[in-house]
Amino acid sequence: MKKALFLALAMTATTSLAAPFVYPAAWTADQNTANKRGGEFRNYTLSDFKTMNPFTSAEATSIPGTMELGAGLFMQDPRNNEFIPKMADGPAVVSNNNKRFVVKIRPGMKFSDGQAITADDWITTWKIHTDDKVGSNSYDSFFINDKPIVIKKLNDMTLQFDFPTQSSTALSIMSYTPWPDHVFGKAYRAGGAEAVKKMWGLGTDPSDIVSPGMWTMESYKAGERAVFKANKFFGEWNKDSKGNALPYLDKYSFRIVSDLNAGLAAYLAGQIDSFGASKADDLAQIKKAIDAGNLKSVLKANVSPNATSSWIVFNWNKAGDPAKQALFRDVRFRRAMSHIANRQAMVQLALGGLGSEVYFSTYPIFKAQTDAGIAAGAPQYKYDLAQASKLLAQMGYTKKNAQGYLTDKSGKVLEFNLATNAGNNVREQLGRIFADEAKKVGVKVNFTPIDFNALVGQLTAKGENRPFDAILLGLSGGTNIWPFGVNVVPCGTNLHSYNNPSDGKCLTSQEQLMTKLYYQGDAELNTAKRLAIGAQLMKTEGELQPVVYLVGTNYHVTFNDRLAGEYPADLMDAYYGSRNVALTFIK
Repeated sequence: MKKALFLALAMTATTSLAAPFVYPAAWTADQNTANKRGGEFRNYTLSDFKTMNPFTSAEATSIPGTMELGAGLFMQDPRNNEFIPKMADGPAVVSNNNKRFVVKIRPGMKFSDGQAITADDWITTWKIHTDDKVGSNSYDSFFINDKPIVIKKLNDMTLQFDFPTQSSTALSIMSYTPWPDHVFGKAYRAGGAEAVKKMWGLGTDPSDIVSPGMWTMESYKAGERAVFKANKFFGEWNKDSKGNALPYLDKYSFRIVSDLNAGLAAYLAGQIDSFGASKADDLAQIKKAIDAGNLKSVLKANVSPNATSSWIVFNWNKAGDPAKQALFRDVRFRRAMSHIANRQAMVQLALGGLGSEVYFSTYPIFKAQTDAGIAAGAPQYKYDLAQASKLLAQMGYTKKNAQGYLTDKSGKVLEFNLATNAGNNVREQLGRIFADEAKKVGVKVNFTPIDFNALVGQLTAKGENRPFDAILLGLSGGTNIWPFGVNVVPCGTNLHSYNNPSDGKCLTSQEQLMTKLYYQGDAELNTAKRLAIGAQLMKTEGELQPVVYLVGTNYHVTFNDRLAGEYPADLMDAYYGSRNVALTFIK
């Protein structure tokens, strides 16, 4: 029966045109009844872009990430979290104990160069992401406990996904963006990983960039601006509820600003259309400008906790400095650093009181999981300088020098270097607060903001002697189904940032347990049982304290009221955002 069904799919897939994907009217509070079209959504980013290459990009805001908006086999409906077919032409056919998924591809889809999107594009994208010589940040997404997810082309418009075990996040994993086989596949077959890595650098002519999603490159000027234009073929298979082609907008752009203050200034001046306000002072300035009539904008404060958090990670791979390596690997040291982190001061001073203390990798917005972890006894090493001093004393740091810094028996000062990304004013303030508190107990923290791309390079470096002491950064993303990072928790994954040796092996039994629990939870389809497994993972993580989590910001929505098409208020949160850009239009 299954073979006959597949044969029928093969016979009909290329001879009929499926209906387009229709964006539900309920996804917008402001219907574009007049089909207003054109105009530009003006956004901003703090750091200059690193590449146009989707296989080497690792930043949350990126050129490939913008081009792939609207792409993916399935997407979640913000009304109910359910996955609905997007580039898929209907639900997946599931078999083999929830481990095999057969998906028809929606006919009629095209890349921005007019070439048809077919199964070959998904297959090539998967092959390149899973070539470890490429170094893709998505590499880990295609493996479950080191066992590969196998993807097959059944015909030009049908894919088969075989998972090594059942996965609660299968539909999310399957929804990766397909990049053009006729571009990347051609290069990969000719020159392998090295050929792919050389493609689509920042100097590439934008006209040579091929996009599968809503936007494609129009222009890029380093340090100033990146402009995207609508993919004219996207509207052929993406429609609003009245049958109008999407997106309504002509362009989407990023102004590259030096820091958050510059971003806020640009927003207050009406030069950009939205701003990621994170502090009470930001909100106060925006409200003041609105009340004075100087800024025509919408402001909604404290919509939800953010799907992100800030943290400090210590490098366990410092073979070139055995003393620091031993220090960073000592759980008493890491617990002491958590006790030094004055999270309440961070929330008040850096976030203006608009945020929350964070002790785990699970973001505060995923409340069901965080509550389950705390109920299961996941430890929280809260601000307590006396306890920090006690732990450091157990390690032999009982004496201070004339400058007030703790020293070991040989007189060597207890110190380390801490870096964050320059221009992120909030993180810079978090780092200063941490360094000030550390000094109170005699720990010398040499805090230095550096270039973001350099920082990411240090964090993702592999080997036995990685090039940093400690880094203050944040992560975002993930899924509300299983809110633990597939490339963060398991040993050997790209962002297992505290221990990333060349062989990818775990160093501690807790790491091994966390890896086991991660895959066990991902494979559990029962929500209550999955939450219980997640709670045990949080408990183990809390005890090991591999990363010192600090604070999470609140999600505030503010946008220039020239924009329309945002979500209804009850659908807005940090996970789904404030709008689907495809439905955004200029009033």
